[in-house]
Amino acid sequence: MQFVVNKQILQKELGFVQGVVERKNTIPVLSNILIESVGETTIRVTGTDLEVTIRCDMDAEEIATPGAMCVQARKLFEIARLLPDGPVSFTKEDNDWVTVKSGRTRFKLVGVARDAFPEVPSFKSAPTKIAADVLKSFIDRTIFAITQEESRYTLSGAKFILDESGAKMVTTDGHRLAYVAKANVVKNETKESMDALIPRKTLAELTKLTAGFEGDLSLGMDENHIYCEVGPRLLISRMLTGQFPNYEMVIPKNIDKSVEFDCALLNQAVRRVALMSDERSHAIRFHLEANQLVISAQNAEEGEASETVQAEYTGEDVDIGFNAQYLQDFMNVNSDGKVAFEFKDGNSQAQLRPVDDGDYEYKYIVMPMRL
Repeated sequence: MQFVVNKQILQKELGFVQGVVERKNTIPVLSNILIESVGETTIRVTGTDLEVTIRCDMDAEEIATPGAMCVQARKLFEIARLLPDGPVSFTKEDNDWVTVKSGRTRFKLVGVARDAFPEVPSFKSAPTKIAADVLKSFIDRTIFAITQEESRYTLSGAKFILDESGAKMVTTDGHRLAYVAKANVVKNETKESMDALIPRKTLAELTKLTAGFEGDLSLGMDENHIYCEVGPRLLISRMLTGQFPNYEMVIPKNIDKSVEFDCALLNQAVRRVALMSDERSHAIRFHLEANQLVISAQNAEEGEASETVQAEYTGEDVDIGFNAQYLQDFMNVNSDGKVAFEFKDGNSQAQLRPVDDGDYEYKYIVMPMRL
């Protein structure tokens, strides 16, 4: 196989593909990517960890000899980043090694046989079209609430529901829950609905694929996989199996107290006070009294801190404990405008939501901490 491709295009596509390639892998061939010719003018690059696969198509300047080659993903990406701008030529040698040349620079990379690379799932149709920025917004507003505990398998991704009325995405780690919904997001007449558990890694790769992409992406699924086409790039991911918890039970129904804050000001106050919180629990205290919120934290070994934030509040005095990091995760996403802080009492879950969020419905529920 022999072909020539532009350096900038090569670097960009390798950046997408190498994201799914695991650094430490029990199956050595998975540290490689598959590069193959498709038709007369297209080079296809594929990387996989057997759970998530990304496939990118790029235009070649020349394909002298069609074929396929497998090379180390990380090493090729490092090389591509440092090559001078201009054409880059690839030649597959008889021993599966690959020669890469650009100007006066020449590399010889150890390759593996094409047959050693695993078969990726065959691509099913992706009939449902939605705006790429909508899906990215969904992920940005929810991914931080996914659990990091590997033992909690069904919580290690997002529940994504899509039908003709709209879409919603929900994530939780058992201590907090993020929920976002938007009506009328499907761009075509498909009657297909989706209800999928999408793994965290897949969501992270989708944010990269959709960043800066203007236009619609296509979604589809079969029994085990979800498919997402973003322009010339395709992501195929195995879905999580199991029962996602009943999130509607967690969203509070009988909230009777609400206070509005400037999100940026509240975020800064929480960040400052949290410097004196316990390093393990990140616990801070919210003390609401007439017209103000007093945020405080103390650490037996280092000291204490408090800050007063003005608030239009006329109810009874209330104390609620929170993990400061959980609050910051939400406010980092909603850095502009006002945020509503809604609660029933000091022992029930609190709800935060942007006061003005356009046509998105966004809620973030946080369980209180014992103080």
